[in-house]
Parts: sequence; structure tokens; C-alpha cells
Amino acid sequence: MIDILKDTHHILDFIQEGFIITDIHSKIIYTNHYTERLFGYSREELKGQRIRILFLEEDLTYFLPNIVYLSLYKNGFEGEALLKQKDGRKIFIHLSTASFKEEGDTYLVFSLQEIQRLKRLERERLEMNHWASLGLMVEEIAHQIRNPIASIGGYAQRLLKIYPISQKGNSYVHRILNDTKRLEKTIQRVEEYVLTPRPVYQKESLSDIMTSTLQTLSEVTHEKGISFNLEMGSLKGQGDFYTDKALISRVLLHLFQNSIDAIPHHSGGGKRRTIQINLFGNGDGIGISISDKGEGIAKKNIHHIFEPFFSTRPDHIGLGLTFSKKIIEELGGEISVESRLQKGTTVTLTFPRDRRRKIRREFFSPSEQRPFE
Repeated sequence: MIDILKDTHHILDFIQEGFIITDIHSKIIYTNHYTERLFGYSREELKGQRIRILFLEEDLTYFLPNIVYLSLYKNGFEGEALLKQKDGRKIFIHLSTASFKEEGDTYLVFSLQEIQRLKRLERERLEMNHWASLGLMVEEIAHQIRNPIASIGGYAQRLLKIYPISQKGNSYVHRILNDTKRLEKTIQRVEEYVLTPRPVYQKESLSDIMTSTLQTLSEVTHEKGISFNLEMGSLKGQGDFYTDKALISRVLLHLFQNSIDAIPHHSGGGKRRTIQINLFGNGDGIGISISDKGEGIAKKNIHHIFEPFFSTRPDHIGLGLTFSKKIIEELGGEISVESRLQKGTTVTLTFPRDRRRKIRREFFSPSEQRPFE
């Protein structure tokens, strides 16, 4: 085993954790690549050195000898240690040690993990747990709120049908109905944002996704007298790429609805009630731009549009663009917005065509290789 570690690249080189093997006298025999990254030494510089080269001067009297003793005669050492890098800077490490025998010789193993990295991994784990807990909480809150909303809306509808209410009274009841609908819509949007499923990637056609999404909106656009102009001239082929069709369709619906709402009911000054869509892409990238000649966004607001619940429209919840940005980034893409007040807005989405690593997509060898049978 020791000879193999000395002479060839080993699987330990691919582990995001430092490994050092020494002889019984703590002389370094093997280090993996991550150890080089942690301390700044090359393998050649560490090989043959005593492990003491990584310890602080004040720890050479007691701390290091105790670690060696525990490794040789007890169950090893595990705990935090302040070590030093090649340039003299200190690094906080979680250190685990053990010993093993091979062909009559005894060897020491030092496993080293950077504390900052462990803390980052722990934060990521806590964040995932936070979102899971938040999802459960949102589901419960939504359940608790929907019941009284349904009751309020139902009783308001009965008031309109049963009792002869004055014109002023009718306006109050209609306001109650409108507010209950707004509350229900708010709950739906919060659920959509928090409870978004993880993407399931498949090879999809961008033109097919766009066509099916536009068909979903055909009735709405017909009623409002708005048309879509779809251009695919700069898109090679059907625009195949790896994505989650359901999620990207939901994003497109949000963006199209924003454009529809932004276009005035009676466009003046020769403005066309048309939403321009351009599909583009070649090589490794693919994208969509959506442009309207609507009311646009003020310069002072453009930096806030992705913030939760930000909206300049009283009747809008302000989660559509927040949700869209979250999904686009989860799909490995980017979203950008350009807008001028009273001139219109253009939203651009870009995606990688293939999220798979290069090793899964093509041969590295110039000659074609036979697949495994």
C-alpha cells in the first residue's frame, strides 16, 4: 500500500481533505493534493520532512508529542489545531490521527480539514434545513389562512345574492371579494416561491417550449388585443438544451404576464400592442429575449425588481420576478432586465445548452473510442 501511494496518483488525491502519512518517527512519506492546497508546500517539499514543519513552535514541546503518543498507543487524536502554512500564516484545522501496521512497520495517518470549509458546509446544511422547515411552515400557514378566506368570500357572495344591498353596500362587498382573491393569490405566490421542486433535467426544444407557453396565453392576449411576434432566425435548429420544461414554462408565463400588464390598454403615439420574442443561440449557449413597448421601469426601481414583494403596482404581489430569478439561476442560467420609463422593457434569459460535464459529452481522445459493452 505504501509503495503504491508513493509512486502513483491515488484516489486520495480526489478527496477534499488533507491526508499525510508518516513513519513511526513522524517523517512524511505521502501527502495528497489537498494537503498542498492547505499548506502551500509541494509534495516534493514535504516528502522526507518531519510533521513538525506544519506545527507552531510553541506546540512542539507538548502538543505534537502527545498527538503522536495518542496515535501510536491509544485511539488516536481528534480535535482542533492551529497549524502554519509555508508562508508562515496560521490555519485553523480539524485534525484526526490514527496508526496502522504494514509488513512489520508502523505508520501514522493525519487527516486534516480546514475549519472554515467545515463551517461553510455546515451553513449550507443549515440553510437546506431552514428551507425545508420554511416549506412546512408555509404549507401549514396556507392551510390555516385558506379556510377563513374561503368563508369570508363565500359569505360575501351570499350577501350579494340574498339581500337587497344599496349601491354603496354592493361596493363594500365587492371590495371584500377582491381582497379575499388578493389574499388567495398572495398565498399561491408564496407557496410557489418556497415550495419550488428541484429541477428535473431533460433534453428539450426551446422552440417547442415557447410555442406551448404562448398557446397557454392565447385566450388572454386575444381578449386584450395583444399579439406576440416570435423570431427564431438566430437560433440554430430547434434549440435543444437540457432544462426542466415545467419550471421554465412557469417563468415564461410570469414574464409574459408582466409584459401584458405593462402595455397600456389604449396605446397612443403609434405604439404597437405587440410583445417581441427572439430566440437565439449557437455553440454552448442559448437564450430568449422578451421585449415590450409598455410603461417601463423607473431607473430608481430597476435595482429592486428582484426583491420579494417589491412592486410599483398596487394590484401586484411582487414575487413573479423573484421567483423567476430563483428558477433561472437554479437551471444554471442568467436573467437581465433593461428598461426605460415610458419606452418599454427587455428581459433576457440565457442558458447553457448542456449542463453535463465535458467528460460525459465527448471523447478526450482524437480517435473514436468503443463504448463499454
